[in-house]
Amino acid sequence: MGAAKNIWALANAEDAANDAEQIPYSSFVVDTSLPLPLMIPRIIELCKDLFKNWGELDDSLFSVERVSGGITNLLLKVSVKEDTNKEVSVTVRLYGPNTEYVINREREILAIKYLSAAGFGAKLLGGFGNGMVQSFINARTLEPSDMREQKIAAQIARELGKFHKVDIPGSKEPQLWVDILKFYEKASTLTFEEPDKQKLFETISFEELHTEIIELREFTGLLNAPVVFAHNDLLSGNFMLNDEEEKLYLIDFEYGSYNYRGFDIGNHFNEYAGYDCDYSLYPSKEEQYHFIKHYLQPDKPDEVSIAEVESVFVETDAYKLASHLYWAIWAIIQVCLFKPSSILLNDNNLYYANVTGTNLVEQARMSPIEFEYLGYFFLRYNEYKKQKPLTFSLVTSHLSASM
Repeated sequence: MGAAKNIWALANAEDAANDAEQIPYSSFVVDTSLPLPLMIPRIIELCKDLFKNWGELDDSLFSVERVSGGITNLLLKVSVKEDTNKEVSVTVRLYGPNTEYVINREREILAIKYLSAAGFGAKLLGGFGNGMVQSFINARTLEPSDMREQKIAAQIARELGKFHKVDIPGSKEPQLWVDILKFYEKASTLTFEEPDKQKLFETISFEELHTEIIELREFTGLLNAPVVFAHNDLLSGNFMLNDEEEKLYLIDFEYGSYNYRGFDIGNHFNEYAGYDCDYSLYPSKEEQYHFIKHYLQPDKPDEVSIAEVESVFVETDAYKLASHLYWAIWAIIQVCLFKPSSILLNDNNLYYANVTGTNLVEQARMSPIEFEYLGYFFLRYNEYKKQKPLTFSLVTSHLSASM
């Protein structure tokens, strides 16, 4: 875990240069294959090592429970009775195995610090060999159906508008096509031991897929979409809502990078399809306009010009195709990244919680054993091909009218 330590050392070096508070780091590594009862003592030991004021507390003052809403990570709520009248809770986040291939941890930690300072997500409290500790957010995770409620959609749009204005140090180059081509290079070289899986894999035309990537990259480039610091994974599970306070939280920035504005919004609209990937639930033009108006002008959404709304609508429609390609190719490489002994499915199915009734995308992103990632590739790629002619026609007409 030397790389992890180096990442935190770099983060703290920057803080020291700016006279900012140092983030504690522990070299502890938690074995994520353990069932929760055996993992708990290690989690308590980790917290005591990170936070010195807890070091002398008796283990009986700690409680550990799994938190729902995690996708590529195991999330645990740790509560500590510091004295007779005060209980403090934190979230311990354990990384999934091999996720560093698709997630730039250095970029993530840097982003969390700046986004937290801007009021987004949970505060970063500490790091360790295979995870981090953050403040606990007292709120519920949204369901896909929540996102289409007008009031919540407006809240999300306003939060996203503010999020896109945060300046994160480092390269401002959009990462969309860099990441897609990286995923493609990995996916195109895979082989599978299982004959049925290999046979299905061989039906994928990687030559065709590469052509589609290059064509879409050039086509979306005609729109000159603004580049912002994007979340890149705006599914329902990455929003939390405190209903009593009516406060919305945008969380989980591990896929965050500078990227095209239209990709972030288009990817979010794709997530309206829910865990069953029912793309008939993609938001209507009216619902998209409602979102875009609140994104562009949160205080006076009705004063946004139709021309400006239509421009973002077209931009978003183009990049929703890129979202399909991104997650389609992402799905292929999950097969080689996650192994049966991984965090995602331990002896007691603790992380693959709520198994009963778990839907397709939950399975796709959570359980390499229970879900066929190759099937998910075809689901997203087929939707891409279905939507492509409609989107290309819309964008081409818009560009012609703008000349």
